Amino acid sequence: MGRALSVLRADQERIVLVIAAILFLAAAIFLPGFLEPSNLIAIVRSISVLGVLAAGMAIVIIGRGIDLSAVAVMAMSVAWYLQMLGDGAADWVALCYAAAAVLAIGLINGFLVAYADVPAIFVTLASGSFVFGFVRSQVITQDAIAVPARHWIERLGRLQIEGIPGEVFIFFGIACIAFIFLRYTKWGRYVYYAGDNPITARNTGIPVRPMLVLRYVISALTAFVAGLLTASSLLSINTRVVNSTLLYDIILVVVIGGIGLSGGKGSMRNVIVGALLIGIMLNVMTILDIPNIYQNLIKSTILLIAIIIDGLMNPRDEQTAQQGDI
Repeated sequence: MGRALSVLRADQERIVLVIAAILFLAAAIFLPGFLEPSNLIAIVRSISVLGVLAAGMAIVIIGRGIDLSAVAVMAMSVAWYLQMLGDGAADWVALCYAAAAVLAIGLINGFLVAYADVPAIFVTLASGSFVFGFVRSQVITQDAIAVPARHWIERLGRLQIEGIPGEVFIFFGIACIAFIFLRYTKWGRYVYYAGDNPITARNTGIPVRPMLVLRYVISALTAFVAGLLTASSLLSINTRVVNSTLLYDIILVVVIGGIGLSGGKGSMRNVIVGALLIGIMLNVMTILDIPNIYQNLIKSTILLIAIIIDGLMNPRDEQTAQQGDI
């Protein structure tokens, strides 16, 4: 059993990539309209948004944490930004205000987890609920906020390079930056050390708490970027997405891609292959007109299986269980 799990862990990226390729090929053969340019563009856009969100989530999870506020930050920050534009605010002023609010949320999440020792799952769940409730009740006037005509976000949505939507390049750019950060910078290596064993990391002089705050700031900022990409493709942002299953899709991308929930393991390659598989799967279910309730059942089943396999391959040590980080 242990040998089989070791082989599965080593080949998980390859297995997920092969499954994604098989699913794409089967859909191309058996699903009318799957290869239509508009549908392929929709796929790569959804993969890009999922990938950007998952990149931020992956950095948090590799460091032995979780961010359940990501979707709320994504939707509500961009909704507030567009609301300010609609109210006549200057673009750069509105963008700075929204970015500052996102930065503040990331700092608050990180501070409460790192310095107040509140478990991340509770901090980010509460902050996500607060952000959604406060912005929707006090700041914006409706659920869906449209992008102003001829705004740069609208131009971003139309941007294509050699027929490939600009969102794809932004996603891969963020993935490359995150890869370089994790692999080649001192603070990126600290993420792995702290995720593998935070007590030992702290005892060796690694600034575990400031680095933990940094992870939540990165997650919040990537969520803001994902919200801008969503608005560019839909020409609006709908705050009801906070109550959707998008958050679970992000976690599914991370886990099925091969990033261990116990921390200290994974890379941006896992995010890319996970986003490919889940993006294609969601598109196929949409084309097949599978009701949302059954889509959610399928996704939750896959997530549960992925978490069980992850628990077998990356067993939680006693320290992780006591700390309650995830």
